[in-house]
Amino acid sequence: MKSMKDTNNAPQDTRDTLTEILLGLRLDGVEYGRCVMHEPWAIAFPSRREASFHFIAQGNCWIRTQTTDWMRLNPGDALLLPRGMFHVLASSPEVPTIDIDALARTVVSENLFLLNDDKSVHPVVADDETAAHILFGGVMRFNLDPLHPLLAMMPDVMRACDLAQRDPAVLVMLEMMEREMALDRIGACGILARLADVLAASIIRAWVECASSGASGWIAAVRCPQIGRVLAAIHNQPEREWSVAELAGVMGASRSSFVEKFSNAVGDTPAKYVARVKMFQARYWIAHEGMRMATVASRLGYDSEASFSRAFKRIIGHPPSEARSG
Repeated sequence: MKSMKDTNNAPQDTRDTLTEILLGLRLDGVEYGRCVMHEPWAIAFPSRREASFHFIAQGNCWIRTQTTDWMRLNPGDALLLPRGMFHVLASSPEVPTIDIDALARTVVSENLFLLNDDKSVHPVVADDETAAHILFGGVMRFNLDPLHPLLAMMPDVMRACDLAQRDPAVLVMLEMMEREMALDRIGACGILARLADVLAASIIRAWVECASSGASGWIAAVRCPQIGRVLAAIHNQPEREWSVAELAGVMGASRSSFVEKFSNAVGDTPAKYVARVKMFQARYWIAHEGMRMATVASRLGYDSEASFSRAFKRIIGHPPSEARSG
């Protein structure tokens, strides 16, 4: 794991690129909860379109997903599952699971809740949080389609080891989130959404800093200043008609050198990546913002709805009209 000193000595371009990309990720909704459990316990979280995050505030536990084996988590660790994959959190791998909906739930206000195990099972320690596992978690809806290339390049699970120690502000944010939840004041949901926005960015940043130097995919692209600048430019201006020459200029390389480096890091050609970003952004605009098809087509530089519709169906697999209904 990198030390904070190593992080501070990282190339400025790398940090600036990550900043640009993180600034482009926004939440348009959040569901937040605090969970208190007593051993033995195991909670199954169903698959969903939204991203999920967890912060281990107290007690060791384990996580398993459909694609990963059991992984031990320590107090202060944080997790982000960008595509909301099915996963299990447990005090021990051998404990039988129950669905999260089976837990006792106290609704504080809209999208804010407290979860705990059945107190009758633990009559002695039920009210003693010093003997409990305490988890903070929630559901995030990014301002990107869940299958957007930028999110699709991320791993199924992003783990930020010892996030509380690496970034003390995280604990302050969690305390603020809990305070907003407890007081149930006007505007609490909006404030929580912004705090969760910062929390998600903190997890992603810590994950990038913690990852090994041999990492590939999204992290390799972000860590490479040249490729990172290109990704940030495409992501920040998805409606722009990017040419290979323009993107090569952003990278500061020849066309041939740019295409080779970009394709190796990202796993797709620049033209195909730009086209995918446009169509997944279009699907988000249509499905989540209710944008008219003509407006989307014009915004993305298409001469007609028909040409836009053909490109959309070729990349997404169905016509734009189905995005609105889905």
